[in-house]
Amino acid sequence: MALLAGVPDDVRRGFAAQVLGPVLDHDVRSGTGLAETLATFLDESGSWSRTAARLHLHVNTVRYRIGRVEELTGRDLGSFSDRVDLYLALRSR
Repeated sequence: MALLAGVPDDVRRGFAAQVLGPVLDHDVRSGTGLAETLATFLDESGSWSRTAARLHLHVNTVRYRIGRVEELTGRDLGSFSDRVDLYLALRSR
């Protein structure tokens, strides 16, 4: 992503850790795939059904996982600015 190309690696990684740290830690501990679900959800423009189809999950599972991401990060995926932060954090890892 061109926007991130000019940002030093340590700054990008720090931002990603700050924003996504709880999600990534949860994935390591529980093997839940929350980060993958989040990335797919954002790539699919917030479509529950397309995310579920792409990940071969039930829509309710996607809803649950996205809810957990919101709980762990304190972010609201209904907020454009929070979506941008999460998207940039995913791309900064």
